[in-house]
Amino acid sequence: MKTILIYVHDPMCSWCWGFTNVYDQLIERLPAGIDIRRLVGGLAPDSDVPMPEPMRQILQQTWARIEQMIPGKKFNFDFWSQCEPRRSTYPACRAVIAARAQGEQYDLIMTRQIQQAYYQQARNPSDNDTLIELSSEIGLDTKQFAKDLADPGTHALLLDEITQARSIGIDSFPSLMLEQGGQYTRILSNYTDVEPILDQINSRL
Repeated sequence: MKTILIYVHDPMCSWCWGFTNVYDQLIERLPAGIDIRRLVGGLAPDSDVPMPEPMRQILQQTWARIEQMIPGKKFNFDFWSQCEPRRSTYPACRAVIAARAQGEQYDLIMTRQIQQAYYQQARNPSDNDTLIELSSEIGLDTKQFAKDLADPGTHALLLDEITQARSIGIDSFPSLMLEQGGQYTRILSNYTDVEPILDQINSRL
């Protein structure tokens, strides 16, 4: 019976950034024979409207909470003064799908590049121009990436991944789900210790 670990994330989800260290440990120590399926969850749809001040305050408080909770995880708060934030993560999600079209490995590479740009470099991944710059920085065919980023087919793939995630009961990020023969088991995340996650997975094998 094939076992698949489904990981649902959004590259502009701050808790997903907080989860990166444990995620890397998890992938490194995952039992043999388990496949990984990464899905983008689409936290916030396309919008050209500036983010309201109350939402900006909430997100900055979330960043501060993650810094306090997860050792070594830092954010660059200059983003809030240097950029015009919008509650719009669909562009970044489409960027992951467009990058993946040039090689499966670019799914994770682009996700991390977006996170670095957003959380460390005070750059805005809600802007296509930023995303195209990032594609160049990771060595993608930038012209093809820009074409795929704007392709309606890429948006359709994003909507399909959102639907897949919701169909198995996932509506928050990051989320882990174990699929075995069409049966799904939610795996609870831990932001500071990979062991409880591995224990849950191993108990199902």
